[in-house]
Amino acid sequence: MKLSVLMPVYNERRTLREIVQRVLEQEVPDVDEMELVIVDDQSTDGSIDIIHELHQENPESIVPVLLEQNQGKGNAIRVAIQTASGDIAIIQDADLEYDPQDYKVVLKPIIDGDADVVYGSRFAEREHRRVLYFRHTIANRLLTFISNWFTDLNLTDMETCYKAFRLHVAKTIPIRSNDFGIEPELTAKFAKRKLRIFEVPISYHGRTYAEGKKITWSDGFKALWTIFKFWLIDDMFQGDYGHKNLIDMEAAPKYTEWTLKRTRPYVGDLLLEIGSGIGNNVRILMQYTDVIATETDPVYLEVLRNAYLNTPGVEVREWDITQAPPFDLPQPDSILCSNVLEHIEDDRAVIAHADQVLKPGGNMIFIVPHGEKLYSSLDSAIGHYRRYDKEQLISLFNDFGYQVEECFTLNKIGVIGWWYRGKIAKQNAIGRVGLKAFNMLVPLFKLIDPILPWKGLSLVVVARKPED
Repeated sequence: MKLSVLMPVYNERRTLREIVQRVLEQEVPDVDEMELVIVDDQSTDGSIDIIHELHQENPESIVPVLLEQNQGKGNAIRVAIQTASGDIAIIQDADLEYDPQDYKVVLKPIIDGDADVVYGSRFAEREHRRVLYFRHTIANRLLTFISNWFTDLNLTDMETCYKAFRLHVAKTIPIRSNDFGIEPELTAKFAKRKLRIFEVPISYHGRTYAEGKKITWSDGFKALWTIFKFWLIDDMFQGDYGHKNLIDMEAAPKYTEWTLKRTRPYVGDLLLEIGSGIGNNVRILMQYTDVIATETDPVYLEVLRNAYLNTPGVEVREWDITQAPPFDLPQPDSILCSNVLEHIEDDRAVIAHADQVLKPGGNMIFIVPHGEKLYSSLDSAIGHYRRYDKEQLISLFNDFGYQVEECFTLNKIGVIGWWYRGKIAKQNAIGRVGLKAFNMLVPLFKLIDPILPWKGLSLVVVARKPED
């Protein structure tokens, strides 16, 4: 296993040599190779000359990156992550506040396969700590509390430097903060990605401002804004990963529960979900059935495997539904395909391949967008080939010899918003804020849904496979 130590540097000539020596001396169990990625953020105190000397002395271990413009710690770490080539990584400041001897403690949960991310806490119980700045401690604890409130984590030290993680996961997370806002930003995105986060106690030797400490009270206010910003904005995947509709739907769990509860009588002891995405449905389904969660997107697969590793009753499998099923795929007695069929050009192939897996007498539960006439800019933006009418969907299953048990629509109130946003306003996304508001009103919408005179936004079909 290869360890990448990520070291942002800005005017640290007094401590740079010693901390680099300490890092290179470390031996971590099961780590047989180490690289130290040093990113200098346009230092002006001679740190650059020291980095050149250190690289000449250790050309195989040190990877120097010299930035042409000072942008802040967040930018330096972003560059270091993309430069690093290890299996796991840890952030190391270039001062002496954090002791590299703690690497073995911080990295152990990742090496053992239990964690994706580990925080080294300055406030958890440990042998000793240097006593300094009471008001800084209060500020750190307050920021951690507020961060925990929005992320639903129970960290004791969100602002810690020592954050270790699986590097290939971190490379898929976009980092927008150029300054100390990287701490709450990473925390928010680790939480939203459903990564397995651990925390361990570390030693801490804080320094004074005279000794080179750089963080100020203004950084605390920036951290508050960053916490709120990345609670509101879902920016979790680098590049094209993470279709916004999947991420946004996490803001509407009550709607997901409403949809799945309506079809629960048709779910057997083992359900296979086609296109599980980031697991919005799995978290509900696993409460009353064993689940095989299938996906084809590699990043979504990583999210699912991280979220449900060692979870009894949940198995994550790779399967492209446009292809024949793997020969070793377990045979379920029910199949759920929620808001996937409309994304696939050959929808008949989806049903044909699902039929090869489903047990005789089992049920297929398909949820699709309803109403061809409602097709709009919203559908186009999220990759819908079509919307479905009731007769069209029933005919599709009848062609395969299935008996349609139920076919109904729900979420009638949603038609109004969809029609306005897509047909009139020509918008391309509903947005997380709108979905949060919708989620709060779901109990009311469930009550009035049966009495509204038009059809709903979602179309649900339950079709039973013949016994023979």
